Amino acid sequence: MPAKIAAVCISREKGVRKENIGEAKLRANWGMEGDAHAGKWHRQISLLSVDSIEKMKEIGRKKGLELVPGDFAENLTTEGLELFKLPVGTYLKAGETLLEVTQIGKSCHHHCEIFKQVGQCVMPKEGIFTRVLVGGRVKAEDGIEVWHGIPVGIITASDKGAIGEREDTSAKEIEKLVPNIKGQVIDYRILPDDQDVLVEAMTEMVDQLGVGLLLTTGGTGFSPRDVTPEATLRVIERAVPGLPEAMRRESAAISPRAMLSRAVAGIRGKCLIVNLPGSPKAVRECLEIILPVLPHALEILRGTGGECGAEKGCK
Repeated sequence: MPAKIAAVCISREKGVRKENIGEAKLRANWGMEGDAHAGKWHRQISLLSVDSIEKMKEIGRKKGLELVPGDFAENLTTEGLELFKLPVGTYLKAGETLLEVTQIGKSCHHHCEIFKQVGQCVMPKEGIFTRVLVGGRVKAEDGIEVWHGIPVGIITASDKGAIGEREDTSAKEIEKLVPNIKGQVIDYRILPDDQDVLVEAMTEMVDQLGVGLLLTTGGTGFSPRDVTPEATLRVIERAVPGLPEAMRRESAAISPRAMLSRAVAGIRGKCLIVNLPGSPKAVRECLEIILPVLPHALEILRGTGGECGAEKGCK
């Protein structure tokens, strides 16, 4: 039986039971509209399974309480998923939304209302917490499932594009190609060729919005305003030189000018950042070169895939 949302719950204050309202709107990088626990932090939406609540029902009855969804301050009560067994970093499709698991269980420093009445609470052990990557409506009976795709961010670096003087056809090429690796664009920006602006946007998209693959286009040439590689180097924690090397090598067979690209790639947290050229044709050619290896790279980065040392040619 497919997993589903059994209840959608909200409270205006923290530390109290939530009310099952049946349907709500989730906002990206915020949480449930009107809920006390919403905000720009890693525990935006809490989830608890019906099975976990069932474990507490007999204890509750002995105290004269009939426990129902929302009593443990969870936002979404689910059926059909063993939530607390999901690894941190798991993506969940819930209704129209996309969530990322950020924490399993919690430490209760200030006991909630249900703990005070019953003497214990299942939420600290079996509840999970997520952040909202894609907002939308969620309602009771909506499906909920583990999603094996890639949340993608796109940044186009272009002075003219940022002021509306040039159509951004390069980003459209990226949007056409990323579904081939189950990618879903969750954030897109067209920005001026300003190093500080690019650094701020990259950092926000990775650290706050949860982008797993960040692709930039433009700003990799010799012009004094081409500063995308410099911005990227300020953001990444580890370099991944093989990707731009492969793009330059293969593209040079098409045009010798490809060797003039200063594109870089690297890792920040669990996100892979790759610079692509500025022209739509070059974007398509370069992305087609590296796309086949990106799903495996991201599985390794997020800890959801095996190592590749036994495979021929993999180092």
